[in-house]
Amino acid sequence: MTSVSMPQVNDRVIVGVDTHADIHVAVALDPVGRMLGHLEIVTTPRGYGQLLGWAHGYAAEVAFGVEGTGSYGAGLARYLNEAGCSVIEVSRPNRQIRRQRGKSDPIDAEAAARSVLSGEASCVPKADQAQVGMIGTLRIARRSAQKMRTQALNQMRAVVVTAPDDLRHHLRGLPVARLAAISAALRPGAITTPAAAAKMTLRCLATRYQALTSELQVLDTELARLTLEVAPALSELKGVGPDVAGALLVAAGDNPERLRSEAAFASLCGVSPVPASSGKTNRHRLNRGGDRIANNALWRIVMVRLTCDQRTQQYMARRTTEGLSRREIIRCLKRYIVREVYCTLRATPTHPLSLVDNP
Repeated sequence: MTSVSMPQVNDRVIVGVDTHADIHVAVALDPVGRMLGHLEIVTTPRGYGQLLGWAHGYAAEVAFGVEGTGSYGAGLARYLNEAGCSVIEVSRPNRQIRRQRGKSDPIDAEAAARSVLSGEASCVPKADQAQVGMIGTLRIARRSAQKMRTQALNQMRAVVVTAPDDLRHHLRGLPVARLAAISAALRPGAITTPAAAAKMTLRCLATRYQALTSELQVLDTELARLTLEVAPALSELKGVGPDVAGALLVAAGDNPERLRSEAAFASLCGVSPVPASSGKTNRHRLNRGGDRIANNALWRIVMVRLTCDQRTQQYMARRTTEGLSRREIIRCLKRYIVREVYCTLRATPTHPLSLVDNP
C-alpha cells in the first residue's frame, strides 16, 4: 500500500478509483475539488478494507467513483456496496483529456473523482450477485458454445465441398444433424490418403459439434429455469424465449431499481432517440450506444412478431403507407417493445422493478 498526504477532516470527500487486475489507484478530493491524497492498494479484501479506512480518515461521508465496475472494479464495487458506501460507475476519460493531461493511474483516478464531483458520472453500477448475475454468467458459456458450434458446422461443410468424389457424394446435401451423425461415425484408418485425412477431419469436427450441442442443451435448460423464476411474465411475451429474456434481464441487472424510468431503460438498450439539431435543423438520430446485446434481443422480438403477430403486421403496413422505411419502422417497434418489457418487469411481484415508484 502506498499513501500520500495526511488525512484531514472534511464534511464529504469524493474518491476516484482507477482499477487494474492486481492493483487499484485511488485519489481523494474535497467538495471543492482540491486533492487530498492518493493511495495504491492490492485487489484483495484486505486492500479494499485499507481503501475504505483511508477514505473515512478524510470524512465520514464518502462517494466512490469506480472505473470498470463490470470488470476489474467488480470486486471493489461489491465490497463497497456491502459496506453501505455510495458507489458511482465512471467511464474512461475521453481521449481529448488524455492528450491534454497525459496518462497515469493517479491522473485517471483523479479524472474519475472529478467526474463524480461535477455530476457527469451519476450511474449506479449494475449488481450481479443474485439470479440475474447467474443468468449473465451462463450466457457467457452459451455464447461461446454457440459460436464454436457454428464454426465447426461451417468447417464440416467446407471439408465436404473439397473432399474426394466418393465421400462428397455420400455427405453433401444432408441435414445438419444427419451430417454430424454420419461424420462422427467415420473410420478413417491410417492417414495415408486424402480421403482418410478428410474422414479424420470430419469425425473430429462432428464430435466437437455434437459435444457443443449437448452443452447448449444443458445451458438452455438452466437459463429457461432461471428466467422463469426471475420474471415469468417476461417469458410469456410473444417473441421472448429464454435467450432473449436472459439478455434483457442481464441488461437491467440484479438491481434494476437503478433505472429511473422507462426512458432510462430505453437508453440503456440503445433505442432512445438522440438530439442531433443544429441551427435551423431540428432532428433526432439513432442512438448507437447502449447495450448492443439487449438491442439485438429487441430486434429478434420484432422479427418474430412481424411473422406471427397481427397487431405488429398492421403497424408495419400503416407506417409504410405513411412513407417510413422498414428500418425506421423497426426502430419504432423496438422502442414500443422496450416500454412493454419495462412495464412487464414492473408488474412482476418478485422483481425489484415492481418496488420502484412510478416515474
